[in-house]
Amino acid sequence: MTDRQLRWGILGTGLIAAAFTADLALTDSGVVAAVGSRSQTAADRFASEHGVARAHASYESLVNDPGIDVVYVATPHPMHRDNAILALEAGKPVLVEKPFTMNAAEAREVVTLARERRLFAMEAMWTRFLPHVAVVRDWLAQGTLGEIVTVSADHGQWFAEDPQFRLFAPALGGGALLDLGVYPVSFASMVLGSPSRIVAISDPAFTGVDAQTSMLFGYQSGAQAVLTCTLRAKSPTRAAIVGTDARIEIDGAFYAPATVSLIPRDGEPTVVRSDHRGRGLRHQADEVTSRLAAGELESPLMSLDETVAIMETMDTVRAQAGGRS
Repeated sequence: MTDRQLRWGILGTGLIAAAFTADLALTDSGVVAAVGSRSQTAADRFASEHGVARAHASYESLVNDPGIDVVYVATPHPMHRDNAILALEAGKPVLVEKPFTMNAAEAREVVTLARERRLFAMEAMWTRFLPHVAVVRDWLAQGTLGEIVTVSADHGQWFAEDPQFRLFAPALGGGALLDLGVYPVSFASMVLGSPSRIVAISDPAFTGVDAQTSMLFGYQSGAQAVLTCTLRAKSPTRAAIVGTDARIEIDGAFYAPATVSLIPRDGEPTVVRSDHRGRGLRHQADEVTSRLAAGELESPLMSLDETVAIMETMDTVRAQAGGRS
């Protein structure tokens, strides 16, 4: 895997699979070699639309394809655990769409198997690998903000009320928290780690999944995080990290390529603007290639232990908010 492009197998043919495939074409680290679906028709259609050489009529056939090096699991959340295990049991490293699984117990199963088989695995929290987030991590590592006081982030999108749409469908892992809220929760985890106190409230959509969830996290350091997600409206989708000496603000969609500002308590701000091609999904693919080439089994930027910890936090939020999926 060190002297050629990584050959990806795409497990699933939905919108995120298409977006990842399109972004992968912008990098020289990998190429989509095959796609798998539950039907030959769907696999053929995806392959034709995206120029993929081989189309498999089952996930089992895909993961056993000797012409792929790594599997990208791009199915709905409730299928992540089984699909990731399928790939790992076939000896393939995996990149698993976020949220990694439906809950922490499932996440532990996948992580345990990956470690037993000594295979690479990573959650596809693509935000972690974006250039502006690398800038944020550098500022934090330098202690530029002083003591962290508050983290805030929101992720709200408007969706038409359709019971068949996956975000409203309980059987497909619908709801604001799992699909949208995982971004603010993961962002807070990156900055502050796991919370010691969690308070959450939620209100349901017409199908019973959570339509809106708000979270307040407390940390041993005294810092707090204020996080929200909703299916009912397009929110600012901004994020901020506030410290005693300065604050960081991420404009627009904080989870996608964005402009980031460092604003000191006194003095002029430093602004780093985004200059980017594609949606930003290619950076996580580059990370997988780099780690595999180095013989590593996970990424320190999105470690498996942190992925499990984030799912534990999400489990607690769901329990506090009434247990809605």
